[in-house]
Amino acid sequence: MTTDLSHLIKAYDVRGTVPDQLNPQVAKAIGAAFARTVVLPEASGGADDAPGRARVVVGHDMRDSGPELVDAFAAGLTEAGVDVVRIGLCSTDGLYHASGALGVPGAMFTASHNPAVYNGIKLCRAGARPVGQDSGLAEVRRLAEGYLDDGLPAAADEPGSVTDRDTLADYATFLRSLVDLSGIRPLKVVVDAGNGMGGHTVPAVLGTGAGLPALPLDVVPLYFELDGTFPNHEANPLDPKNLLDLQAAVVEHDADLGLAFDGDADRCFVVDEHGDPVSPSAITALVGLREVAKEVEAGRTPTVIHNLITSRAVPDFLGAAGARTVRTRVGHSFIKAQMAENDAVFGGEHSAHYYFRDFFFADTGMLAAMHVLAALGSQPHPLSALGEMYEPYVASGEINSTVADVPAARARVVEAYVTQQGGGPVEVDELDGLTVSHWDSHPQWWFNLRASNTEPLLRLNVEAADEDIMEKVRDDVLSLVRTHDDEERA
Repeated sequence: MTTDLSHLIKAYDVRGTVPDQLNPQVAKAIGAAFARTVVLPEASGGADDAPGRARVVVGHDMRDSGPELVDAFAAGLTEAGVDVVRIGLCSTDGLYHASGALGVPGAMFTASHNPAVYNGIKLCRAGARPVGQDSGLAEVRRLAEGYLDDGLPAAADEPGSVTDRDTLADYATFLRSLVDLSGIRPLKVVVDAGNGMGGHTVPAVLGTGAGLPALPLDVVPLYFELDGTFPNHEANPLDPKNLLDLQAAVVEHDADLGLAFDGDADRCFVVDEHGDPVSPSAITALVGLREVAKEVEAGRTPTVIHNLITSRAVPDFLGAAGARTVRTRVGHSFIKAQMAENDAVFGGEHSAHYYFRDFFFADTGMLAAMHVLAALGSQPHPLSALGEMYEPYVASGEINSTVADVPAARARVVEAYVTQQGGGPVEVDELDGLTVSHWDSHPQWWFNLRASNTEPLLRLNVEAADEDIMEKVRDDVLSLVRTHDDEERA
C-alpha cells in the first residue's frame, strides 16, 4: 500500500497523533527528506553532493514523545551526511533564534496547544525562514512517503555528527538587547505558562534564570511546571475559558497585568489589571507604534504587516504615525513572506502571533510581551487605559458555524450583501474568504467570512464603529449562514 502523509504533513507544518500518525520511523523519513530537500541544497548552493558540512538545529517542547522523535529525525539527517545540533527543551521562538543566530535550518518538535497525544514539527530554512507547502514542505512529504514505501537512500560516506548545545541564555540575552526593561517602573505581572514552554523561557528572560540581571518585575507564576499533558487547562490563550485562572490571579494579586502563553510559547495573550483581555489588535497597534517610532526617528518610512482580520484601528494608528501598512491573508506563512518581501519592521495577527524584523522576521510571543511591559512601565497609566486607547471600535471576535453546505451558505451572504446592493456603498474583496466593507460610509462596519480548510466551518469576524451596528451585522450574517440544521461552534 502506498504511504499517504497528507493527514500529517499539512500546508505549514507537520502535526498528528503519536504513534499512529507520527512515530520514530516516520520522523526518520521526514528527517532524511528534509536533508535532501532543504538542508543539503542550501549548504551547497544547489548540489546535493556538496563537499561542505551542512548543519541543522533541532529542539523540542515538553511533550513526552519529543526526545524519541528528535533522535529518530536526527538519525535521518546524520545518515544523509548532515550534522545535528540538539538544543533540547525550547520554545518555538527559541528554535527560531537558534536558526537565525547560527545561520542554519531548524526543526522544532511541538504540537503547540494540541492535546498530549499530538506532536509535530515546524521546519525552517537558515535564518528562521519558513518552510511551507510552496517552499519545500510538499517535496519533503513526497520524498518521505517514498522512503517509507521503498526504504531510505544509501547512507552518506561520511555520516553527520550530533552535538548538544544549550542556547537558552543566548536567546534571553538577545531578547534583552532588543527591549530595555531595566528602567521601567516596578510592575507586578502574573504569567500563565499553561504547563508549556513559557515555564522554561519566562524565568530566563524576565527573571534571573539565565544569569542576567534582575528586572523591576515581580513575576507571579502560574503553571510553570513543564507537563505536556496540560493538567490544568489547554495551553491555548485564544479560548476564553483558558484565561479564567490568569484573570482571577491578576485581580487576587493586585497585579498590573497578566500574560498567557500557548504550549510552545510563540503566542502571547495579554489581560489588563482588571483581568479583562486586551485584544491582539490593540497589542499590534501598541507594539507596532513602538517599532514604527524608531524607524521614523531614523528618517525611514517603515512597513507594518497585518492580516485582514485585524482591527481597522491598526492601519489607522500606524498610518498616522508614518508607517506604510500592508494587509495580508490569515496564516503565518503569508505574514512571514510579506514581512521579508517588504522588509517590514513588525507584523501582527488577530491570533496573537507577532513578527519582528529584529527577530529574523519570525514570530515571538516573548518579545511582544516585553514591548507591552516596556510601554506600560514607561508611563504612569494602567494597561486598561492603554488598551482602551487602541480599541476604538467594537469587534465580534471569531464566530464559527458548522454548516451543511458551505458554498450555499456563502452564496446567501453574497446575494444579500453584494448582489442586492447593486454595487452600492460596500466594498468587496476576496483576498481571503469574503470581505464586505461599509467603512467609508455611515454606519461604519465590515465583516469577513472565511471557510475552514479542514472542516465544514465558516468563520465570521465583524467590526463596527459601535456595538449596536456590530451586533446587527453579526446577527444578520449569521442568520444567512445558518439553517435549522446548522450549529454554532465556539
